[in-house]
Amino acid sequence: MDFSAIGQKIKELRKQVGLSQSELAEGICTQAQISKIEKGDVYPYASTLYLISERLGVDVNYFFDIGMTPRLDYVQEVYNQLKISRRTFNYLEIREIVESEEKNPLFFQNKRNYQLLLWHKGICEYMIDKDLNKAINTLKEAILLTQPTEKIYSEREIELILSIGVLYFEEHQYEKALETYNTANTHMKSLPYLNDCTIKTRLLYNLARTHTRLGQFKESIKYCEEAIKWCLQKENLYLLGELHYHLGYNYELKEDFQTASKYMKKAYLILDLQNNKRFTAFIKEKLDGWKKEGKTSILLEV
Repeated sequence: MDFSAIGQKIKELRKQVGLSQSELAEGICTQAQISKIEKGDVYPYASTLYLISERLGVDVNYFFDIGMTPRLDYVQEVYNQLKISRRTFNYLEIREIVESEEKNPLFFQNKRNYQLLLWHKGICEYMIDKDLNKAINTLKEAILLTQPTEKIYSEREIELILSIGVLYFEEHQYEKALETYNTANTHMKSLPYLNDCTIKTRLLYNLARTHTRLGQFKESIKYCEEAIKWCLQKENLYLLGELHYHLGYNYELKEDFQTASKYMKKAYLILDLQNNKRFTAFIKEKLDGWKKEGKTSILLEV
């Protein structure tokens, strides 16, 4: 374990958030202890490191990664590439990245880094190979790499559970998907904070979609509203347009076209800002159709 690298990163993050050593130490340890930690003279207890990470706004595992991985910058770049490919549904590129890194000691000699590859390998096994059982087994194997017991799950492990739920949803196994999402939600609520606020947004959105498929519109609307409130609280636009659309979709299924139109119009405005032309064209066509059929008086001006 490279204590000096961890201490240096604590110092760097402390300065970034504008804290003095005394302010960082308050309620955790002494200022002198923080000074020794930053110099690499001592290594903090796990409980102390957790409190320091919480105050600095990072996951405690971030520090363990720094101490165990000599090329964290490279690992982070691989993660960023996988994340972009995942969100753009480029599964062939994901597989290519995974296969090129599987023999890299930075990954196979570090459980958390290898977990990253297994996660995306499992996604490809379903999205490319259409092998549900193999994909789920790979994702469960990835969880067990760092979570062998039922304790508090990390953000990564919650994302893995979320991915399993998505696979069940894609297979129209909505009851299993809902059970999986609820498990992820229970673990998420146990975390004192989230470094990546979009995890909660994705989870609530998927809960909403699943309840809609089950005809449970009231529950779906509740999760949409909770997710929208969360996005606004965090000042994050991720999925905000889709959430407004899905909220409107629930009211459409309830044949309340006036309320549905209001949310569809909001969705249009948000997605238009994001230059999502395919989705905005779909919404406009739908709203224009309702207007012509006399189902709503709302006019979409573009």
